[in-house]
Amino acid sequence: MTGLYFGGDYNPEQWPPEVWKHDVALMRRAGANLVTVGVFAWSSLEPEPGRYEFGWLDQVMDLLAEGGVQVDLATPTASPPPWFSLRHPEALPVNADGTRLTHGSRDTYCACAPAYREAAAGIARALGERYAGHPALAMWHVHNEYGTTCYCDHAAEAFRRWLRDRYGDLDRLNGAWTTAFWSQGYASWEEVRPPRATQYLVNPTHALDFRRFWSDELLAAYQEQQQILRAFTPDLPITTNFVFGAWVPVDHARWAAEVDLVAIDHYPGDPGIGAEQQTALGADLARSWAGGRSWLLMEQAAGSVNDGQRLHTKEPGRMTRHSLAHVARGSKGALFFQWRASRGGAEMWHSALVPHAGAETRRFREVAELGALLPRLAELEQSAVQADVAVLWDVESWWAMQATHLPSSELDYLAAVQAAHRQLWATGVGVDLPGPAADLSAYRLVVVPSLYLVSAEAAASIARYVEGGGHVLVTYFSGIVNDDAQVWLGGYPGAFADLLGIRVEEFHPAAEVELASGARGRIWSEDVQLAGAEVIDRYAGGVLDGSPAVTRNVYGEGVAWYVSTQLEDDAYRAVLEQAMRGAGIELPELPAGVELVRRRADGTTWSFLINHGDEEAVVPVDGVDLVSGAEVRGSVTLPAGGQAVVRSV
Repeated sequence: MTGLYFGGDYNPEQWPPEVWKHDVALMRRAGANLVTVGVFAWSSLEPEPGRYEFGWLDQVMDLLAEGGVQVDLATPTASPPPWFSLRHPEALPVNADGTRLTHGSRDTYCACAPAYREAAAGIARALGERYAGHPALAMWHVHNEYGTTCYCDHAAEAFRRWLRDRYGDLDRLNGAWTTAFWSQGYASWEEVRPPRATQYLVNPTHALDFRRFWSDELLAAYQEQQQILRAFTPDLPITTNFVFGAWVPVDHARWAAEVDLVAIDHYPGDPGIGAEQQTALGADLARSWAGGRSWLLMEQAAGSVNDGQRLHTKEPGRMTRHSLAHVARGSKGALFFQWRASRGGAEMWHSALVPHAGAETRRFREVAELGALLPRLAELEQSAVQADVAVLWDVESWWAMQATHLPSSELDYLAAVQAAHRQLWATGVGVDLPGPAADLSAYRLVVVPSLYLVSAEAAASIARYVEGGGHVLVTYFSGIVNDDAQVWLGGYPGAFADLLGIRVEEFHPAAEVELASGARGRIWSEDVQLAGAEVIDRYAGGVLDGSPAVTRNVYGEGVAWYVSTQLEDDAYRAVLEQAMRGAGIELPELPAGVELVRRRADGTTWSFLINHGDEEAVVPVDGVDLVSGAEVRGSVTLPAGGQAVVRSV
């Protein structure tokens, strides 16, 4: 696993054999060196229970090996074949409203169903036996985008087992779930069901625990296949592709320790500059989940951004800019879904490296240019991304905010994290996204955006970091509930009140507020009372006129800031820059629209510079540009849409 990888999902089962040789020739032309094969091929591999058809895959694997293309061979267990669903209707997934889904798409299974787990293990074992020694095999790819949830009786039984392990007895469960409210006290384990559709609001801790359970259950399903494949190929890496979304019940930060290589699929949904900001956040998350180790961009779209309503064609150069943004942040390469655009099927309009129009196209020419560029960046592999700032990320806090009725429907954990990361991205300061209980000592500033759920251990860890000289900036609606989703009493933000030197008695959700400095906020405001902190900015007008809005508190040897509203971007960036300067962080000179990522190793710095703007930009830097090969003296000039990777010693 040396060098940078380039390629993507290859689905030869969709095409006749005469296309396969042409595909391999095109892969060589484009510089592709790794393809994922077999992700959705279960019915082609096992058309009947226990009868395997490996002849076509043998041919494909041999062709790829001859062409110098390595294979990330997948187990196809995300899409069971029709015969499985017909034989095992009890393994089809059930929605929260009790509706059992039918076959006809992908992910039509319940991961808790014994028949499904047995069938998945069977196809994984057959693939391991067949291809363990094949020269093309470089890596195993288990399943695809784990995230399917089910509410059936199989899931109910597994959920009860998980709850017994977590709580031990019903008294502890009843206490954690606050079941005295609305007469929900459980007298036997058999009474506990998944949080299915009900008359009104579900119990928030019940719903949160169901998410936690599914993360653990899906991980167990992954590990079953992992162990089977490991027995055949103990020296080959095994992974799965993480997918990110509000619907995904997977704690990727915890899963990361169980995969040999963190791999993500990333599809930004904003057709504007938000796509670049989302790309940076997704890549920073992946690197953080990997603990700073290399990771891999397993899937992205080559030619379009899908906003959920329409496909926005990526203009020339944007595919390369997105790919470089991932590589800059630690990806071992740039892979795509998929190699060749499908002629039919549910995703026939999903863009691909080889579009419907074929290889003689603008897109494929850009694909080949990217394939030629990536080897020039291979020297970066052992370097580390420089990150002076941490933005805390906790999926359980996100789940908890989705699982309950909040004081405002506009409160959104992911949006708060994105807002913080977006400001830092614009300044060119490197960012990691560790968990709340992580060791924060390496960071000069830690940003805590709307961290609703905070355990006592996490609160103590953050306080120790500040007490020892760290700087922290906490935003509104943080530290509100503990890990049982029960409110910290005594005034908000209960988990952080002492650290911040404030006390909040009442929330004031608001469409828009104005501050004395002229800054504007939205969504939220709070009646902040000082308990040792100093005022940096106040509310102006309305019921909170003159009340503190932004505060700063000296705590031990460090400093803790609090921002009690969602500041608009310019004002938010100004506060963050003030906090960064106070923490001793040097802000780079960066023109608007230019993205900067710095990587370092043994006294050498590599500066990734990507111009997302419409105008030429000049950035001060010295060294050698790995993209053009030119020497850079004093500054580099980036054309609109251009990029440079400058090595400086």
